Amino acid sequence: MRLLIADDDRALGSFLARGLEKDGHEVTVTTDGEMAMEAVRRDLPEMAVLDLNLPRRDGTEVLEFLRSITQDVPILILTARQEPETRLKCLEMGADDFMQKPFSFAELRARCRALGRRRAPGLVLRSGDVELNRVEHTVTRRGEQVTLTNREFALLEQLLLHRGHAVSRAALLDGVWNMSPDAGTNVVDVYINYLRRKLQDGMPRPDGESAAPLIQTVRGLGYRIGAQL
Repeated sequence: MRLLIADDDRALGSFLARGLEKDGHEVTVTTDGEMAMEAVRRDLPEMAVLDLNLPRRDGTEVLEFLRSITQDVPILILTARQEPETRLKCLEMGADDFMQKPFSFAELRARCRALGRRRAPGLVLRSGDVELNRVEHTVTRRGEQVTLTNREFALLEQLLLHRGHAVSRAALLDGVWNMSPDAGTNVVDVYINYLRRKLQDGMPRPDGESAAPLIQTVRGLGYRIGAQL
């Protein structure tokens, strides 16, 4: 399982990584909130262990960001904060478990195993009425199945992974087509149009009301799904 650890204590992060790797996890360690969010954008983890006292971006911001992308990634908060309201706030924001420092590593391993067993069978990315299942390789809009080619699926997946942020054409060329940004091709724009057609983007809703565009063109930057975060 791909596991993200975000803790400003480098020694503790390394210790946790070594121990959890013995359980078969592929562990990424970050030491501040901005790094953690970038790691999420780059490769959505299958579980996360978050400290709250992170530099640059607080752990609650990382928790909120992760939950804005998916409800399916188990999140364990690991913190020295003692206030009961902190625990309550994190659980209300979508954390699955909460441990206070100092802690027993054996207990943390057991809790990670329990969260892994409870994990949803597939990671689902959502924005509005669009759902993309990364395991089953399916896309639905308003509950209706949408048939996409592999490239179209990968393009939509990249946009949803960065929901709320503009993704440049260069980044999409690299992430979806493994092409250099200097390739001099309009393939990204062509496939964005394919996606818009298949998702009926901009078409009136069944109730006749006009719908805001799902895939937004951000002038000078690229494309974005969802409101800016």
